[in-house]
Amino acid sequence: MNARTDAPQTAPASSPAAPVPAQPPAAEFPAPAPTSPVPAAPAPTAAEPERSGPDHQQFVDWLRMVAPYIHAFRGKTFVIAFAGELVKSGVLNALVNDVALLHAMGMQIVLVHGSRPQVEEQLALRHVESQFVDGVRVTDNAALECAKEAAGELRLDIEAAFSQGLPNTPMAGAQLSVISGNFVTARPVGIVNGTDYQHTGLVRKIDAESVRMSLSHGKVVLLSPLGFSPTGQAFNLSMEDVASATATALKADKLIFITEVPGVPDPVGKMMQEMSLRTAVERLQNNHLPPDVANYLQHLVKALKGGVPRAHLIPYSLDGAVLLELFLHDGVGTMLSDTDLESLREATLDDVGGIVQLIAPLEQDGTLVPRGRHLIERDISNFSVIEHDGVLFGCAALYDYPRENMGEMACLTVSQEAQGTGDGERLLKRIERRARALGLEKLFVLTTRTEHWFLKRGFVHANVDDLPEDKRKLYNWQRKSMVLMKKL
Repeated sequence: MNARTDAPQTAPASSPAAPVPAQPPAAEFPAPAPTSPVPAAPAPTAAEPERSGPDHQQFVDWLRMVAPYIHAFRGKTFVIAFAGELVKSGVLNALVNDVALLHAMGMQIVLVHGSRPQVEEQLALRHVESQFVDGVRVTDNAALECAKEAAGELRLDIEAAFSQGLPNTPMAGAQLSVISGNFVTARPVGIVNGTDYQHTGLVRKIDAESVRMSLSHGKVVLLSPLGFSPTGQAFNLSMEDVASATATALKADKLIFITEVPGVPDPVGKMMQEMSLRTAVERLQNNHLPPDVANYLQHLVKALKGGVPRAHLIPYSLDGAVLLELFLHDGVGTMLSDTDLESLREATLDDVGGIVQLIAPLEQDGTLVPRGRHLIERDISNFSVIEHDGVLFGCAALYDYPRENMGEMACLTVSQEAQGTGDGERLLKRIERRARALGLEKLFVLTTRTEHWFLKRGFVHANVDDLPEDKRKLYNWQRKSMVLMKKL
């Protein structure tokens, strides 16, 4: 949720308002002088530390910022799959700490681990050469034994990491139980294009009922890339196949791959923050992606087509990548969605609470003229909002004056974490379209601080006398808001 500079946070007005900078000039709203002498507060001592400060406020602001995500994710099921390279790089404990935090917030977690580098190590110790055809391992008897041994060691390491509860560590008091079992039924890949893949398999079925029961009892479910046939034969599976099949079977709310790949690049190499299912399918069909990215992406697409609404590809090289992806507006990797995530639409009564939350901080610091919830409910049809993944990040209102064929854009607000994404520009264009549809010829705003933002977008200076008659009667001469106007 990085604050950026090319979109305003909100705009002040004498009565519904327009955008203002995130940090208004301190002199604009001087503090009122006390009517009687006020004794100075005693300076903090070593025994009585100061109770407030920038760090404290930063923590409070952050916690309030992530609260909507915590509410939205409580009780949801996440399948988190991580490559064996993550364990090899020594960041397993950090991931376990983050998973424990998610579990404490009420999220149901299924973990799926990979084991490719660990299998390679076992094969090297036995002086057995790896065999791959079209990127798929050919699992002979020796490779199967190595896969079993690698999976067993990894499972013990993961369970041990979840068992640590030392004081002064993130796992203190967690008391998490990890459940593993024969939840995966597999079938052989068989012979493909003349290659016998032997003990390499594919997921046939996930015992979703047993997994759900374990999750309902507060357990973290751990799945290894191994499966068994109804006759008891073991098969070496891929982490990606197990994870996507599990997410589909559980109808999980999210599938998250934590891998050596930082995300999906666009055609010019820039990492994409979001992709729709349709775009992802097109990128795979174009066949212009690196093989490892294409491999992960095709399994994410498979999960989306199977009913999983969100899928993520994030790097394990970034500490706290899961938390950053889940609780930051822009995330740190690539998120796939079965639908377009962002919605620019007209507001409904269900949005009143979100609008109140958006504008409340600016009303409290005097940037906006306070308006009660009842006024927003009354005028809700005037508002347009930007919603991203169920959370409101911006709003604006249009008040029309048909007698003069003019309209006022008011309460243009973009949350700080969404600044720089162009949401302010999109809201402005939406209001302009609504005004044209009403047959209005001019659009005006009242602002005290962000004239340049509007001037860059076609507005020009005007006078109070240029306002509609009803608006002139309501003009607040104490605020002395600038009048800016634009021909539509």
